Amino acid sequence: MKTLVLTHRSGLEHRAPEGHPEHAGRLEAALEGARGAGFDVLQSTRKADRAALERVHAPALIDQVFDAEPKAGWAQIDMDTYMGPGSLAAALFAAGAGMEAVDTVMAGGAEAVFVAARPPGHHAEPDRAMGFCLFNSIAVAAAHALEAHGLSRVAVVDIDVHHGNGTQAWAETEKRALFASIHQGWIYPGTGAAHETGRHGNIINLPMEQGTTGGAWRAALEARVFESLARFEPEMIFVSAGFDAHAADPLAGLSLLEDDFAWAGSALAQAARASSASRLVCMLEGGYDCPALARSVGAFLGALEAA
Repeated sequence: MKTLVLTHRSGLEHRAPEGHPEHAGRLEAALEGARGAGFDVLQSTRKADRAALERVHAPALIDQVFDAEPKAGWAQIDMDTYMGPGSLAAALFAAGAGMEAVDTVMAGGAEAVFVAARPPGHHAEPDRAMGFCLFNSIAVAAAHALEAHGLSRVAVVDIDVHHGNGTQAWAETEKRALFASIHQGWIYPGTGAAHETGRHGNIINLPMEQGTTGGAWRAALEARVFESLARFEPEMIFVSAGFDAHAADPLAGLSLLEDDFAWAGSALAQAARASSASRLVCMLEGGYDCPALARSVGAFLGALEAA
């Protein structure tokens, strides 16, 4: 599967207080993993505008984020989400890179695009920035596919160890979207129970127990997520590509290894080929042990390219 990697240098300028787990070294590690797997890293030129953000977010939330960026130091948005000088540009270019990835795939420039950007996005709800996330970049990209390209069905698969509550909140109001999340149960943000299926029945949540290893994780994806993708037949698949389910990650307790992320990359590529004309957009979310993140990104991308 022809795969490209997009980033934007502004992601390195988004800063939080010393010791915060979501730091610029994460992006450097992801890019190291991509280059180590043989990928050239392209600089995105797209910046999300207000109209694109408003497809997902309430105007009041957009105003809050635009107004909160400090000229020096940090502004605290919620208990663990900060903005510094440069954070707003990073968030806008992260969402814009997702939109550029959609445009690239739709134009035939690639079958899969991996967006290595920060801040992450999947916790940002329509009316609330939270969980290290300012804007929900993957939801903005998916909405762009629906509205700008006229697609009738999209799917978002979230493999981050934390539930993608923000993306679910968007999908619950968007019956053209299928949202599926596999995550460790009952850690931050405390959502994502199996009974949360949405009023349109388009939400799939697979909470995993602490200590779950790759075999059980893969089996759950095969039984529920890939089967549902085949039935839904999305015209583009999006992946919230978090790598914090790795056994080395300090913020959670699943026990995946690089081979599991390689398996996921191959399986997602096959699903995209089968149901969405080989249209796949993946966006970096979590992953807080930098060496494990680099190895996992490299394994995931190598499997995409080889699929």
